[in-house]
Amino acid sequence: QVQLVESGGGLVQAGGSLRLSCAASGSIAGIHTIGWYRQAPGKERELVARITGSDSTEYADSVKGRFTISGDKGKGTVYLQMNSLKSEDTAVYYCNVFSWRYGMNYWGEGTPVTVSS
Repeated sequence: QVQLVESGGGLVQAGGSLRLSCAASGSIAGIHTIGWYRQAPGKERELVARITGSDSTEYADSVKGRFTISGDKGKGTVYLQMNSLKSEDTAVYYCNVFSWRYGMNYWGEGTPVTVSS
């Protein structure tokens, strides 16, 4: 099993920056993908960015050029640098891991990000 703990969320003004961190523990050797999703009030959870099985990166169109994902699957760490934040980025951000070992997705508890305009 994999446990995930996020940190770094908070309140920021539009145009500002935040950096989210996630640390995985447990069976991290089986991590296939690691990344970030978000869920705004009244909306479905959506992919923000992730590091794929081939170690490439994928981004939602809405965050390209503003957000940068980095991390090390072998260490079970992933970060999300968020710049030029907009009010529409307000959401709860969840760290996600897909484990090939267990064939399952794992989720953190989420960290809220609020962008004031």
